[in-house]
Amino acid sequence: MMPNYKPNPDDRSDNVEKLQSIVQNTLENIEEAEETLRYADEEERERIQAKNARREESIQSLREEIRDEATDRESGFRNNDEK
Repeated sequence: MMPNYKPNPDDRSDNVEKLQSIVQNTLENIEEAEETLRYADEEERERIQAKNARREESIQSLREEIRDEATDRESGFRNNDEK
């Protein structure tokens, strides 16, 4: 007999805050990486700059997701278990 598993409800109530925290952490990582540039050789400098460019792209995507989540929150989204 198969156990009866119930999926966890989709709790989106704090998504905006979680995403904002991720953006803040990523910005801090960019700043820390920028500080290490002065000590890096050319190869390491290129790696750091490439990684920071990817981080900037991620931040843009996260900010779009924050806007979407905020809009959904304002329009009164419902959790899947409330449907």
